[in-house]
Amino acid sequence: MPALGTHPARLRAANLLRTATGLAVLLLAVAVLTWVFGRTGERIAVLMCVNVSAVVALAVFCGNTGIVSFGHGAFMAVGAYLSGILTMPAALQRSALPDLPVWLAGHELTVWASLPIVAATGLALALLSGSAIARLVGASATISTLGLLIIVHSIAIGAREFTRGSQTFYGVPRITDLLFVLGAAVAFILIARAYRESRWGLFARAVRDDEDAATALGIAPRRTRLIAWCLSGTMATMAGALYGHILGAFSPASFYLSLVFAQVVMMIVGGMASVGGAVVGVIAVTLLQNSVRNLEGGATVMGMALPEVFGLTTIALGLAILLVIWLRPQGIVGAFELGPDADARLLRGIRRATQPAAAPAPVGETELVAEDLSKHFAGVIAVDDVSFAAPTGRITGLIGPNGAGKSTLVNLMTRQYDADTGSARIGGTELTRLPRHAVIRHKVARSFQNLRLFRGLTAYENVLVAALAAGHSRRDADTVALRELDAFDLGEIAGMRAENLPYGARKRLEIARALAQDPAILLLDEPAAGMNPAETDDLADRLDKIARDRNIGVLLIDHDLKFVNRLSSRIVVMNRGQKIAEGTPEEVRADAHVIEAYIGRGRTARAAQAKQQSQDRPDPTEGVLA
Repeated sequence: MPALGTHPARLRAANLLRTATGLAVLLLAVAVLTWVFGRTGERIAVLMCVNVSAVVALAVFCGNTGIVSFGHGAFMAVGAYLSGILTMPAALQRSALPDLPVWLAGHELTVWASLPIVAATGLALALLSGSAIARLVGASATISTLGLLIIVHSIAIGAREFTRGSQTFYGVPRITDLLFVLGAAVAFILIARAYRESRWGLFARAVRDDEDAATALGIAPRRTRLIAWCLSGTMATMAGALYGHILGAFSPASFYLSLVFAQVVMMIVGGMASVGGAVVGVIAVTLLQNSVRNLEGGATVMGMALPEVFGLTTIALGLAILLVIWLRPQGIVGAFELGPDADARLLRGIRRATQPAAAPAPVGETELVAEDLSKHFAGVIAVDDVSFAAPTGRITGLIGPNGAGKSTLVNLMTRQYDADTGSARIGGTELTRLPRHAVIRHKVARSFQNLRLFRGLTAYENVLVAALAAGHSRRDADTVALRELDAFDLGEIAGMRAENLPYGARKRLEIARALAQDPAILLLDEPAAGMNPAETDDLADRLDKIARDRNIGVLLIDHDLKFVNRLSSRIVVMNRGQKIAEGTPEEVRADAHVIEAYIGRGRTARAAQAKQQSQDRPDPTEGVLA
């Protein structure tokens, strides 16, 4: 096996290979346009390359967070006006912008020299706006980005001394160099791909797929969205500068709804979950726009005279996005960069260059303590004054009928819910006072009652995210991910998307993800639910071995009493939100309150009477509680 030191170079090469399709498609489109259509094709190619830069910048945020933004036109407007002011000839500037403040006037920079200033301004605007937008999700976030566009558009119209208001802003040096804008597009694609595969890109995609699960791993969703917004906004500002230099003259309307709508269509048509999708979407929509635009003023097709149709291009874009959403919701390219097996090929490259990490050293002695925890929901008592301890070095079972409050108790201990009263602590640290994403820092990891995997990520990426969130470097995180995947026999399917895995494999993957954070205490909420007997026995063997080898403490919540009794050295029993028993499996099986909770008071009395009548008759409760 190759030395571990070769891994970073191989991984960078593999990631670069995943970018090749988008670049190849872009270069092919540019070559065909310039070769077939000459100067006209070259002008289309120049505009297309700038749109690639803008849409890739948009996809950095939208594709990785799942939030559609209509606010990137604001960044483009800022970039275009600022670069135009900085590069405009001084003599022309004095006549076009006579009231321009002295500190902005007369610079006459080159386009290259203006771009760092444009980028810094875009970053400042992104930080300012993102501090609010990053707090929102879904439709609320999308509407807030539209509000940003409207605000900047209104300011651009009102700030006449800077923008000439709603009049045409002219005198901007033109860019007609195809190689310049093509190089910019290639650079944007490489940046977007690097971000997507980086620690923060993986965190953003994890939050996109399941925010609660990502938070439980220690990922801060707001910070993750803010980073994506800032990078995306900075790139969009630079793309806006290039767009302004392509046009040479523009107004606030040039960056308003029509442009934003066209770019959102480009992103969705191609597939906003991948960088290659953004490139393909731009090419497809650019060809559609130019084809339809020739028909807007009327044309003759197959001997038929077509009338003028105002807004035909917008109609075509609307139909295109409707057809794609109907026929292929993920877009033309979808979520893949190099086809359905791209992730598997990348994983094979990682395996060739990386050895799985050695088993972690046994953890020290500590315990997770719940003390007088209570939680009410609209008058319903879900958890009522529950106290117990789960130490390292043993598996503690937590059982009870449906609705007993077991999962609510786990959610209280991990800060998914806020406790009404009581506390949960580990090693002297009060967990109920921490932010939710900070609980894992104190070595408390968990799985969920209902599967909470990151569906759009591969099995390998699901575990890798957890290792990165635990603070491992990328190289170490790769080795930890491979170790945990192998521990649960998931190595052969690690390149598959989590949403495509068999059910049993998905249950094992969630546990592997939690173990990648090297916890001292592992809370497993119904890990065997839905598994067949063979899968349950296999999981029990794996959990028993891991708990013994690593000395971790496991709090095991499950309805399968045979499964819990086999693994647990001590069991806590809940019913109707209260703890009704605690002890060894033998003590719990003999407890009258436990028997009553599981089989009912009437059946308990009949069983006792039958046992008195015939001492050699088997105990009817053993089959239920064994």
